[in-house]
Amino acid sequence: PKTDIVFLKVHKSASSTVMNVLFRFGETHNLTFAFPIGGGNQLFYPRHFLARFVQGFSPRSPQQFNILCHHMRFLQPEVQKVVSSSAVYFSILRNPVQLMESSFMYYKGTSAFSRARSLEEFFSQPYHYYNPADSDSHYARNLMTFDFGFNPDGVVSAKRVQLMLKAIEASFDLLLISEYFDESMVLLKEMLCWDLDSVISFPLNIRDSSTKSPLSDTIVEKIKDWNRLDWEIYTHFNRTFWERIDQDIGRERMQQEVKALRKRQAELARTCLQGIGSVAPKDIKDSSLQPLQHGKAKILGYNLKQGLDKETESMCRRLVTPELQYSSALYKKQFAQKRP
Repeated sequence: PKTDIVFLKVHKSASSTVMNVLFRFGETHNLTFAFPIGGGNQLFYPRHFLARFVQGFSPRSPQQFNILCHHMRFLQPEVQKVVSSSAVYFSILRNPVQLMESSFMYYKGTSAFSRARSLEEFFSQPYHYYNPADSDSHYARNLMTFDFGFNPDGVVSAKRVQLMLKAIEASFDLLLISEYFDESMVLLKEMLCWDLDSVISFPLNIRDSSTKSPLSDTIVEKIKDWNRLDWEIYTHFNRTFWERIDQDIGRERMQQEVKALRKRQAELARTCLQGIGSVAPKDIKDSSLQPLQHGKAKILGYNLKQGLDKETESMCRRLVTPELQYSSALYKKQFAQKRP
């Protein structure tokens, strides 16, 4: 199994669920994580990543970490200073239309979104709300482009798009697609030579459907236009994703793998969860499993079954622990004060 991994955690793209998979694997196999200095969940985002943002990194005696997966703005030469040269790089993409709708709710407090009552209103005159000079403007335009390290306000030309796609292809071994999450996990499992249980997950940091609203065709087109760079990245890598499946696995075997994955996930849900799945924040009984609530989104969580034996309880708890709590527990473990 591969243990040196860089995951570029792209915002609002099921990346918290992927992070849970990496946290569990890292914890089980005693791997080291490249944590932000002082803990926390962002490597000084939205600045471009620098090796010195990582706790325990020193240029004089560069220490290599197994897993780098906290929010960062990608900059490969700096990333290479903290991980092994054989590390596997991957990321995850999401349809920019849904991504924009999700960001609008989740990052409602940002300068571009706070004054617009709806996406319709925002798109009626985007530059009335959006100012590229605002320090949080990246949440409102080409967010994936920004996370990959490029300029989200760049002019969209065929040449620029080609250079961007080539640069991403040169840096990353695999790009997952959040709309095909199960297929993505199968590809990831194959690439990392992991077993099935290592890539099983329950969806984390997802919001209640009551805060989602359908988008008109007009708005969909406006979103694609406004996020043209993201759209180019997404459509290109959505295509290569399926080419990769055809080449490495084949559709028929992929169907069987996905079926096995869903079956195992359902088994674990029956073992671990009270009720049939995620619940509203107010219904989460264990406060340590309460996910961070942000913007206007209602973020769902889980209740564990009572009376599980110790080993099962601990396995189940790992599956449903929200990102911030899990991250800080692993941070404390990795940097525990060594007693004299």
